[in-house]
Amino acid sequence: MEQTALLLIVSGPAGSGKTTLCQRMVKTYHPEVQRVVTATTRPPRNGEIDGEDYYFLSPHEFEKRVEDGEFFEDANVHIYRYGILKNEIHNKLAQNIDLVLSIDVQGADTIRLAAEKDSILAGKLTTVFISPKDLPQLRERLVGRGQDDSDEIERRLQTAHMEMKAKAKYDHHIQSSSREEDFAALAAIYQAEKLKRGHC
Repeated sequence: MEQTALLLIVSGPAGSGKTTLCQRMVKTYHPEVQRVVTATTRPPRNGEIDGEDYYFLSPHEFEKRVEDGEFFEDANVHIYRYGILKNEIHNKLAQNIDLVLSIDVQGADTIRLAAEKDSILAGKLTTVFISPKDLPQLRERLVGRGQDDSDEIERRLQTAHMEMKAKAKYDHHIQSSSREEDFAALAAIYQAEKLKRGHC
């Protein structure tokens, strides 16, 4: 039987490495695996490209697209808005392209609900939660990234404490170790899910 396209959702606290892992999945398995480009009102960080890293939208444009029903989900994360455009997922799954999506816990909950009603998503969703060993390790990673000031790091750590409670909702859980071990674990989950769907 022909394999079913897969939407692999990867969640975890800021600094858990989820974005890097998703990028490596795409690099390793491209063109069979592509990432879902999400929209945000957050301003671009140095080196980020509109349409590749995110769709960077003004708050006004973001709200208009929400009103037009163009998003699967939209959420407030910290002080910005994020959302997933429906056509970003529908079009690629229809072409039998596997997708990876780095998303927060709140967004993952919304996608799960959407998958219960959306025939294109039905049976294609697999969720993975990546957690740090502990919050001190996460703090070290956030400081090491050099992307956020101390107030933002504290805010992200508070959020992480809440997010960790949601890991039981996920199909798979990876306890973060080294980058290589984390990627090997995620790749193994992907391959197992593809094999399972290929033999339905």
